[in-house]
Amino acid sequence: MKYFFIALLTLLTGTAAFAQKNDSSIVQKPKTEQSKKTEEPKKKNWSKIDLSHRANDHFMVQIGYDNWAGTPDTIHIGGFNRSFNFYFMLDFPFKTDPRLSVGAGLGIGSSNIFFKNQEVLVGDQNNSTLAFPDETGANHYKKYKLVTTYLEVPLELRYALDPENTNKSWKFAVGTKIGAMLSAYTRAKDLQNEANQTINNVIIKESSKKYFNAFRAVATARISKGVFGIFGQFQLTPLIKGSYGAPVYPFTIGLCFSGL
Repeated sequence: MKYFFIALLTLLTGTAAFAQKNDSSIVQKPKTEQSKKTEEPKKKNWSKIDLSHRANDHFMVQIGYDNWAGTPDTIHIGGFNRSFNFYFMLDFPFKTDPRLSVGAGLGIGSSNIFFKNQEVLVGDQNNSTLAFPDETGANHYKKYKLVTTYLEVPLELRYALDPENTNKSWKFAVGTKIGAMLSAYTRAKDLQNEANQTINNVIIKESSKKYFNAFRAVATARISKGVFGIFGQFQLTPLIKGSYGAPVYPFTIGLCFSGL
């Protein structure tokens, strides 16, 4: 028993010494450097990118659905009213941030508004107002429309998410168009009786700008992805001169194709 206790004491003493040795050998290494902070990605220097080969909507075509706001009950617009606009544009990117740019150009805008059982007497120069005679229940034309055409100067403030590849990028633009009226005329086709039976296959065209404002201002907006997009515009000035009739305001929504 004596030898047993001596052996046990020796074993415990050795174990304690060994443990102490191991504890003393575990030295926490001093951190040679702090954990590296995650570096924020460097902001791209937009002022140094190469825009010499980029395209940015130098060519723009718009096809839209047209209508008039503010029309009185005496005006009967019906049918598929449509417009077609075509522009050549120049683009002037901001030097500090070419995602922003100013677009300016020149082009033609046209509008076709159809009327149901009604005429628009643009050719009658003796009227004190622009007349819209109602022909419901009487002889009328199967198709009747008013066509207006403008020479326009579009101005846009543009933003492109990827200014180096605008033919693939999301693009946004707001602006205005200033237009000078080139022509205004009506076109009537196929005279019918009240039963909608054709009386005469005729085409009659009358032209006059007397009743319309010579200039117009239009607010515009568009969103595109690459060469395809949608656009909207609202005329800020009335179509008809104040002394000649109701102040109607044309507006358009439609598709836009732009590039080059």
